[in-house]
Amino acid sequence: MANSCCAPDSAGTPVEPKHENPFVKKLKDMDRVVIAFILTWIAIAVAAPDQSWSSIEFVGKSLWEIAPYLAISVAFAAYIKATGADSLIGNAFRANAGKAVMVAAIVGAFSPFCSCGVVPLIAALLASGVPIAPVMAFWLASPVIDPEMMLVTAGILGPEFAAAKTVAAVSLGLMGGYSTALIQKLGGFSDPLLIEVNAGCGAGAITRTEKPVWAFWKEDKRRNDFFAEGKSTSWFLFKWLSIAFMLEGIMIANVPMDIIGEWLANTGSYAIPMAAIIGAPAYLNGYAAIPLADTLMQLGLQPGAALAFMVAGGATCIPAAVAVKALTKTPLFLTFIAIALFGSMVIGYGFNIWLSFGFI
Repeated sequence: MANSCCAPDSAGTPVEPKHENPFVKKLKDMDRVVIAFILTWIAIAVAAPDQSWSSIEFVGKSLWEIAPYLAISVAFAAYIKATGADSLIGNAFRANAGKAVMVAAIVGAFSPFCSCGVVPLIAALLASGVPIAPVMAFWLASPVIDPEMMLVTAGILGPEFAAAKTVAAVSLGLMGGYSTALIQKLGGFSDPLLIEVNAGCGAGAITRTEKPVWAFWKEDKRRNDFFAEGKSTSWFLFKWLSIAFMLEGIMIANVPMDIIGEWLANTGSYAIPMAAIIGAPAYLNGYAAIPLADTLMQLGLQPGAALAFMVAGGATCIPAAVAVKALTKTPLFLTFIAIALFGSMVIGYGFNIWLSFGFI
């Protein structure tokens, strides 16, 4: 009889099992996002050694700055999971799909969460069975503006511009939500989420029907669910945002925004589409973009183009785009980007038309 550890080949001859190299096995077991982060840092260290440690510092500083928002949003998502409120939320949104898009766009525009901090909330909504359409509306509107950014924008660019940006955030959310709903009616996005979302962010379909238990800490299982969800979501966000901020740091260190800004201010009739296209990858962050937009308008950039730059950049900045890609499959991700770009152009032209009639 052949040795139990050996399997016979087609001729009946025992074949010794292949032993995988331990290093290769460990490499395969490593998280792909962690590997990508390490490889990106190595590439920076080789290509620009003076930026290697500053990149790490930028990642750490960025994570520290958004830590309070992430902590609140992660705790909220874990609370929804532990209490069973996810089914309640899902049922409410499914029952009023049309109204849900409008509510999601408005709530997204006025929510205090940044494009990164909103990720666990999005995961919680997906977990509760909320349709993709209102989730898309919330996701597009949320990064464009928040209450604090609204005040800063009003202080630097004026209350009219701040109001226009707020309307733009809601409008972009509505465009995204209703466009996604239409695509779904036509048979698209039947399976839009990545498998990792189900395992890492708890975004699998939830079909529970029992009433939520708001005081979840009184039950061992629910306490365990709370900490497990918080731990998995925190790790998910930490690894994806680390590589997102690494890429953003490279962009800030190497993209001459002053030169690009001067060129953009002189593009004439193409200013709005070019502002949207350039704003998508070159956007720094919502607050840094405000004085930049002020400078660009002083150089002659149309207000509509400045608004398109800020709206497109806010929705598709590197952290926001990476977060969307981390949770969704490519078709939905590309739709997100397309809606953000096209929608910001429409908003830019609309703002210029509004100004041309002297409404502001």
